Amino acid sequence: MALAARCLADHLNADTSDDAGPWLPCPRCGGPARYAGRPAKTFTTARGPLPLTRAYYHCAPCDRGFCPRDRALGLDGASLSPAVTRMVGTAAALGSFAEGSELLGALAGLAVNAKQVERTAEALGREIAADEEQHVVPAAAAEIPPTLYLGLDGTGVPVRKAELAGRPGKQADGSSKTREVKLCTVWSAEGRDEEGVPVRDAGSVSYSAAIESAATRDPEATGSPFAQRVEREARRRGFDRAPRQAVLGDGAPWIWNIADEYFPDARQIVDRFHAKAHLSGVAKVLYGTPSDLGDAWAKARHDDLDEGRLSRIVAALAAQYRARRDPAKRDEVRKCIGYLWGNRRRMRYPAFRAQGLCTSTAVVEAGCKVAIGTRLKRAGMHWTVAGANAIIALRCCKLSGRFEDFWERRAERRAAS
Repeated sequence: MALAARCLADHLNADTSDDAGPWLPCPRCGGPARYAGRPAKTFTTARGPLPLTRAYYHCAPCDRGFCPRDRALGLDGASLSPAVTRMVGTAAALGSFAEGSELLGALAGLAVNAKQVERTAEALGREIAADEEQHVVPAAAAEIPPTLYLGLDGTGVPVRKAELAGRPGKQADGSSKTREVKLCTVWSAEGRDEEGVPVRDAGSVSYSAAIESAATRDPEATGSPFAQRVEREARRRGFDRAPRQAVLGDGAPWIWNIADEYFPDARQIVDRFHAKAHLSGVAKVLYGTPSDLGDAWAKARHDDLDEGRLSRIVAALAAQYRARRDPAKRDEVRKCIGYLWGNRRRMRYPAFRAQGLCTSTAVVEAGCKVAIGTRLKRAGMHWTVAGANAIIALRCCKLSGRFEDFWERRAERRAAS
């Protein structure tokens, strides 16, 4: 490999056709850029170090220079070749920057330090994020399954203190240690297990996520940044054209606001296990833990939920509310009643089962762990919002099977420029 790199360097350095004369138009301002010699630079390529001498032109008004050969070889503004940049993106999407550096050395014999992996991966992630906004090709009709699911959720990632100024949180002093990543997941589940429960179809899951707001202050304005992200992902996957659509979530109001606005024809389903968790939480508050009586009460309420007996659950909660005198316990019961009754149309589980629909957000929960947590929530990690969003874009692109397509578009854009 080293010999191949040396031969390639000798071949390119013998060719001085990139010297186009004393002046060239500046690619930034269009003004005249003066020829200023042939400086050397060593690039890291998949074959090893590649020392090149190239014609260099300097633009006085911009006070910046450029090398025509760097642009022609896809090396402009970088010290890594496109192939190595691609390797770095893959490694950084899978593990920490230090692990990525180690992998590149162990598997490809490339010396790329952790800081360079970080800079390269974040720059690539920013490109991917911009491409995600600009490139939305709706799925072909033949690719859209009979039923598509769209799941929305959020998960916190640790960020630097400067990113938390003025933000309330769940710490004892009211402060926060994290910023919330909002995740959109689309999948299909045409298969069934032995009990007839829908099973996620292999390779059908796609992700799109970022630390961004789901709120819109002006109702007349364009939707929130995250709502626009969800709408793009839905168009990309053909969710809005699927014969049957279902939006799943944990019951957070912002989820249903987006569903109402963008997908009014979709069925809205609260994750059955989140609803059961609310009931179990009330049982612990009322009866303490461990408590056989509390476990039995929660089990009875879970069974009622599975059978669609929501009125019976609310009646049982109302009885507990009347029987208790502790304000904290009464408040917990009151909140649970509000949660269940406010989402009652989204908890028609017997009807959903009869229609063969998913009633679990397990795919979304797994997405929060696989797409976000596994990479961004490891010990000692504290992100900037910009850095986290870049790596989230890179990881979601890889996990959604879109990295190859992005790379083709990237090469085409660079060739066109």
